[in-house]
This record gives sequence, structure tokens and C-alpha cells, in this order.
Amino acid sequence: MNKIEQRVEALRRIMAREKLDAWYISGTDPHMSEYLPERWRTREFITGFSGSYGEVVITLSEAFLWTDTRYFLQAETQLEGTGIKMQKLRVPGAVPPSEWLAQNLNPGAKVGVDPVCLPVGSCHQFRESFHKKGIQLVFTTDFLDEIWEGRPSIPENEIFELDVKYAGFSRAQKFEIINNKLKEAGADLQIITSLDDLAWTFNLRGNDVAYNPVFVGYGIVGKDFKLLFTKKGKIPESLYTKLCDEGIIVKDYDDFFGFLKTLNGKRIYLDPEATNTAVLNSLPANNETVDGVSIPAKLKACKNETELEGFRTAMRKDGAALVNFLFWLKQNIGEKTITEFTVGRKLAAFRAEQEGFRGESFTPIVGYKSHGAIVHLSVNEENANTIHPLGFLLFDSGGHYFEGTTDITRTIALGPLSEKQRRDFTLVLKGMIALTEARFPYGTKGVHLDLLARKALWENGLNYGHGTGHGVGHYLAVHEGPMAIRQEYNPNLIELGMVLSNEPGLYREGEYGVRTENMMVCVEKEETEFGRFLGFETLSLCPVDVNAIDQGLLTEAEKRWINDYHARVKKELAPLLSPELIRFLEEITPEVR
Repeated sequence: MNKIEQRVEALRRIMAREKLDAWYISGTDPHMSEYLPERWRTREFITGFSGSYGEVVITLSEAFLWTDTRYFLQAETQLEGTGIKMQKLRVPGAVPPSEWLAQNLNPGAKVGVDPVCLPVGSCHQFRESFHKKGIQLVFTTDFLDEIWEGRPSIPENEIFELDVKYAGFSRAQKFEIINNKLKEAGADLQIITSLDDLAWTFNLRGNDVAYNPVFVGYGIVGKDFKLLFTKKGKIPESLYTKLCDEGIIVKDYDDFFGFLKTLNGKRIYLDPEATNTAVLNSLPANNETVDGVSIPAKLKACKNETELEGFRTAMRKDGAALVNFLFWLKQNIGEKTITEFTVGRKLAAFRAEQEGFRGESFTPIVGYKSHGAIVHLSVNEENANTIHPLGFLLFDSGGHYFEGTTDITRTIALGPLSEKQRRDFTLVLKGMIALTEARFPYGTKGVHLDLLARKALWENGLNYGHGTGHGVGHYLAVHEGPMAIRQEYNPNLIELGMVLSNEPGLYREGEYGVRTENMMVCVEKEETEFGRFLGFETLSLCPVDVNAIDQGLLTEAEKRWINDYHARVKKELAPLLSPELIRFLEEITPEVR
């Protein structure tokens, strides 16, 4: 019996003791995070699956992991030999855990869950599914505490301040804006649970989560409330004094749920998708809740002018690093041993040479040939493919700078390509350009724009399973909501100042993958008698591999876009590049005719 099987059996013994028929693991932490502190990597601990998304159900006789298209190949590999079966989400006909449990458990069955790591919205979904079948949802403690030997504690890394010269607005200004929004919603205060919302609201950053400059904590903001809950030892004395002088009350992280029990007669704004069920359970009955998308989440999605100028600065630094990398690769491919892991480390090293670099924004995804078809591939020194001067190399990477966060993907030809490879590359590029060039009336949602990135692929019977665009934080999480550009419906509008990725792709299992990704910002285009029209401005600055394009598939407008984009890349990056690199950049950006 391997270690995963042993852990599942140990959990089943606890379930039997507690008279439970199943136990559900949300795969997140008390803050509904995508990327997790070590302590809350419960999904990986119990299944061995290391992807950033997935839900787990353990019954007395079976075990399942639900995940989405990004991780189907990875999950199949990592679950092999564990006895845990993969279930698919975000595909037609998918049955989510709540429905699966309702369909497969007998009436009267009991399903346990830790409410501290269960979103309020999911709790409602479970209860709705279970009610029809007479299944009971039981709140439990975190059973993994009993079987996780040496479980990591809550991180206590130092918190630091993000200067207003980068943030644009002071804490006082942000509190005022939030209070005005609360007044409009008829609420007295908001409970801030998401770590990136918390960091943005208080102009603070931390190092508690790999690749995410956040810290573990909660916040409460309202007319008479400016509270920050975190481990007090994390805040340097000078910063603590500054926060106190601004009227911010700092309390210990462990005091949060106790404080909630003291609230009386308040109208409390909370986001059901970002708030854990234990928060709701802790509020006395004489309070009312107002449900809505987190106010800081909506505010931070629309970047202010200072943040947008910061993004543009960060993109120039990032672009210079990428040109250095491309030059290094050209000089060394076929001359020395280079692996996917080497590529990831080199990307980080060239970014680290840029002033204000604060670390990678996610684990680099580097896929050579067949590995390129694994959407969220993560390799180490042992399992990385060696790269040769032929076929496609896909690399998706990003960095944090004080001025902003980056996320970019390029697929490049390392040698001769087949007609099919060029066609696939070009169809993906056409989709990226089509979304970039979109003009749309105010009130448009991401689902309305998603088809622009897919149209050229669909017309050729092709598609990709992941979303097309996600928000990107300002020196914060590389995946940021509440908006998105994807096929699934998202009610949040695409609005002025939102920074999003634009990343169509195509993946041929066992052969190769293609993805081209730029970041872009939503901007004003024009106002006519038919309304206000928005569009996008590209932020990322890195050449597209002209050698991989089938130019016969491009329209004249698409050719102009590529040539204009490359002209801008060369102009903006030239001041950061050596004469040798400027010549190299000219060489790899010939005019598309």
C-alpha cells in the first residue's frame, strides 16, 4: 500500500468513527485561494495531485478527484496507482461533486465537510442537491490534522507596505471608496476574506504563498470598522505603528471568528464565493447579510492610472528579459544540453536582472513537443524533456515587479515545422489578434467576446478546453477575478481599466501544443449615437515567431497588426537592450507580407 492509499484508509477510519458516509475536500483554504500556503494543500496531501484546481470526495469504499481540462493529462498520471479516480469538470455532461453524491449515496447518508474551507456558495449548492435525496451535510473539524504528521503551520513571514507611488491610492482613499460602495449596497461593513483583496485594500504585501505576494489574514472595513486580523509578529514595529496611527486596529488572526460573534444588528456585506461557511456560522442571528461580489475585488479589477503606468513599465522590463532569453536560446540550442527545466530557470534568471523584480508570478510552464499539449505542465530536473533544434517549444511564464505583474506565453519553432504545425500556430494567432482588435458596447461580458478567439479554430473543426482570458493583479495574484473571458457564463462586465490575458491555444495530445498569450487592458474607443464602445490595448511586449506563421492564412489586416505590433515592441524595448540584442530583435521580426 503506497502513502496515498495509507492516508485515504486513515481518513476512512476517522469517517467510520464519526459515522460519515463521505467526506468532501474543497481543495482550497479558509480564504478560497487558488494558490495555497503549504498548510492547506489538502488536495495534494490526500491524492498526490499537485494541480491548482480540484475537488475531492472520499467515501467508505471509493475516492474521486474532480478537475478541469487544464489538468486531465496531469491528473491521470499523478493518480495512477492511488485508487483515486478522476472525474471531469467544465465539460459537457460533467457531474459536479454535490450532484454525484446526491446520485450515489443512499437517503439518510451523512456527508462531512470542514466549514472553514467551504465557500458559502458551495454550501448552498450541497444543501440544495442533498435536500431532494434526504442526505445530511455535517460540519466537522479538519480531519487531516489527525493524520498529517508534521503538517505545516500558518505562515508567519513578514508583511511589508506597497508604497502609494505604486498603488496609486492610499489606504484612507480606498476605505472611503469602499464605504461609499457599502452605503450604495445598504450595508454597514464588508468582511474581507480573499488574500489578494486584503492585500490590495490595506496596501500591504507578503510572502506566505509561493508566487503570490500576499499574507494570511482577514479584514473588516466599514464606516466604523478598520480591522486587520493577522499574526501580529508578521508586522514590523514601524509599520504596525503607522497602521495604528491611521486608525487601523490590528488583531491576531486567531481572534477573527471570536470577533465575528460580537457583531450585533449589522448589515454585513459578503461574497458567497469568497467567504467560508464558518464565517456565516459565526455571525449572531440578529445580523443581516448582503450578498454580492466582493467590493475590493471589483475595485482592484479596474486599475487606476498609476497602476496602469506601472504595468506598462513592468512590461518593458519583462520584454527585455524575454528578448535576452530568446537570444540565449538561439545561441545555445543544439550546442549544449538544454531541458524544459533549464528554460524555466533561464527565464527567471533574465527577469531577475531587471530592476524591481520581485519573483516569478507562477511556476513556469515549459513544454517541448508532446509536453506542450499538457496545458499546465510543471516539470522538475528529473522529468524534464531535453530540447533539440526541431519542433515547437511552448513557454508560459511571468514575473512580479513593484510596478505590476506579467503573464505571457509564446510558442516558437526550434527547427523545421510541418504544414499542420504552421496552420495550427496561425489559427491560434488569428484568434489572439481577433480578440485584441475587438470593439464592443459597454455592458459586454466575457462570454460574448470568447468566441472571437475561437472563431478561426472552430471554422476548422478545432478548439481548446480552457478559458481565453483571466484578470491579472497589480503586483498581486496572476489569476484575478471577478471577470473572465471564457465560454462559461460570468455575470461581471468587461470594464475600463481591467487588465486581462488573451490566450487561445490548441493542443494535440502526444504531438505538441500551441498557445500565444498577451496581456491587454480595456480602454475607451468611442461614443456614438449607439452607445459607448470599449476595446483593448496590448500591454505585453515580446515578438511573435514569424517563422511559425503560414502567411497565406492571414488577412491584410492581420498582417498589419503583426507588423505594427513588432514595430512597437522594437521601439519600446530598444532603450533596455544592448546593440547586439537590438540587431537580434530586428532579425527575428521581419515584415509579414
